[in-house]
Amino acid sequence: MLSRDFLKAGHTPTLFAAFLYFDLSFMVWVILGPLGVAIAKEFHLDPAQKGMMVAVPVLAGALLRLVNGVLVDRIGPKKTGMVGQLVVLTGLALAWGLGIHNYHQVLVLGLVLGVAGSSFAVALPLASRWYPREHQGLALGIAGAGNSGTALAALFAPILAKSFGWQNVIGLAALPLAVAFVVYMLLAKDAPEQPAPKKLAEYMDVLKVPDAWWLMLLYGVTFGGFVGLASSLTIYFNSEYGLDPVIAGFFTAACVFAGSFIRPVGGALADRFGGVRTLSFVYALAATGLTVASFKLSSPYLALGVLMFSMLALGAGNGAVFQLAPQRFRKEIGVMTGLIGMTGGIGGFYLASTLGMAKKMTGDYQVGFLGFAALAVFALVALHGLKSRWRSVWPTLHADSAPIRV
Repeated sequence: MLSRDFLKAGHTPTLFAAFLYFDLSFMVWVILGPLGVAIAKEFHLDPAQKGMMVAVPVLAGALLRLVNGVLVDRIGPKKTGMVGQLVVLTGLALAWGLGIHNYHQVLVLGLVLGVAGSSFAVALPLASRWYPREHQGLALGIAGAGNSGTALAALFAPILAKSFGWQNVIGLAALPLAVAFVVYMLLAKDAPEQPAPKKLAEYMDVLKVPDAWWLMLLYGVTFGGFVGLASSLTIYFNSEYGLDPVIAGFFTAACVFAGSFIRPVGGALADRFGGVRTLSFVYALAATGLTVASFKLSSPYLALGVLMFSMLALGAGNGAVFQLAPQRFRKEIGVMTGLIGMTGGIGGFYLASTLGMAKKMTGDYQVGFLGFAALAVFALVALHGLKSRWRSVWPTLHADSAPIRV
């Protein structure tokens, strides 16, 4: 998959720095989910409060992605990433030093963690601008595999919380982030060709283009499903199957690793077979998996298998969407990354919060899962209606480049 042409086409140190920055930022972005069982026990939270606790960082990260998308185009990806990392490091240090004493302070921490979630809108343009169109799917798939940081949180946070207390995990999380910041400073480099800064109002011009809204919707389903599940599954496995938080974290990590590391595969498949075809397959599989998961399965291992299947589909879809986006909005990829990433985060907020509400109101998670499965079906139908126009129009938009598969 990593051909010689690909390695020669871009800047490998920047691609690695973008991945590491993205990876460890995502680790802290969703850390309240793996710590959720311990936090809920200390502050006596109900299912809806637990759902909101893990959903707030997701929503904050979604909205801040738009801010980062604009900053990337105005001051460059590297400087934007530096500012974001310093904000998160400062927030973690203050939360650990001053302590967190109630549920509302947890939500405030969630807002700070949202800055880490907005790293998506920095890491992807940082990598994307180094690579030609024929390698966009793979390059953005590799950078976007930083989604795997959510698995690191699920894997290690419950273990560390059991040994040191959940509040100390907040402080410990700053240590790998500091390492990533140093690596980023040393290796990351802005691509030579950066788009000229625009007036702020001009950034919203892309919203006048219907294709922008469709791409936002498509990613709202794939990434929304991925991050919503990544944030919620530790609590889900604990409450539904009575698993110890550490074991529930292992189960969550398995699901997240599956969804993260297939993202480059999804991008590469989209490069080869077309983003539309790949996404169509993805949405059908995701809708099937989420529907099956909605019926409480008899064994946590069966649930693990079904949810891993769903995460594999959603993760591949994340890579496929970002094979399509640079084809349609190459000159506006910075702000489009922010907009698309924002709706991805909003999708995650919707899933995480509705799972919690469904559990509180009905006693199980079925309505939450089925609602998101319905969104996947809607995305599939919409894509079927769009594909003919996209395939005929998009290859003509950039006359200076050879057309590739839509």
